[in-house]
Amino acid sequence: MLPHGIAVLWHERALMLDGLLATIGIAAASAVLASLLGLVLFGLMIGRARRLPAIVAGFVDLMRCVPFMLFCYLIYYGLPRFGLVLGNVQAGILALTLYNAAYIAELLRGAYKALPAETTEAGLAFGFHGWRLLVRVILPPVVLSAVPMLGNQMVQIIKDSAFLVIIAVQELTYAANEIQANYYVPFASFICAMLLYWGLCLGVEGGVRAVLRAAEARR
Repeated sequence: MLPHGIAVLWHERALMLDGLLATIGIAAASAVLASLLGLVLFGLMIGRARRLPAIVAGFVDLMRCVPFMLFCYLIYYGLPRFGLVLGNVQAGILALTLYNAAYIAELLRGAYKALPAETTEAGLAFGFHGWRLLVRVILPPVVLSAVPMLGNQMVQIIKDSAFLVIIAVQELTYAANEIQANYYVPFASFICAMLLYWGLCLGVEGGVRAVLRAAEARR
């Protein structure tokens, strides 16, 4: 006979599965959007516009210094004051995107600083300028060198998604909390959620290793 906590989890497996799928969807959408926005912010940070790099750098510093939970509250409860009303899932994805895009931009900027100056100079000598220089010459080596750090940021997005429970997003942590609240099996429900988060993070780590192996094989 199964222990009570395990039996409850098996009975409520559909709720946990729904929460897991919601977490995967939210994390995947946020990771893609944050990566794209992070690339744009990185390009603006290293650009030659007069004031734009400083403005973007200020935004990045702000995001890095604000607790994510507070920022999530601000997006969900603050934007309606300006007429922008979002559902809880949309608000959560927006918060994850903006918050993690700042970290991604800073990671790329750090990798760019370590890039030999000769790479950019060679691109300029071959006639690349502006966004063509960024996309064709700068980004490939920068992104490749930053893959392990970007993988860590993807893991952070998965973990940050648990905070969306504060705005009633029905993701994995929400499901675990519902089960423990209804059946009072906190140990079993939260251990199960932890193992599922761990599995998601292991998947990201495996993807990072695969990318690095593929890059190494092409050298």
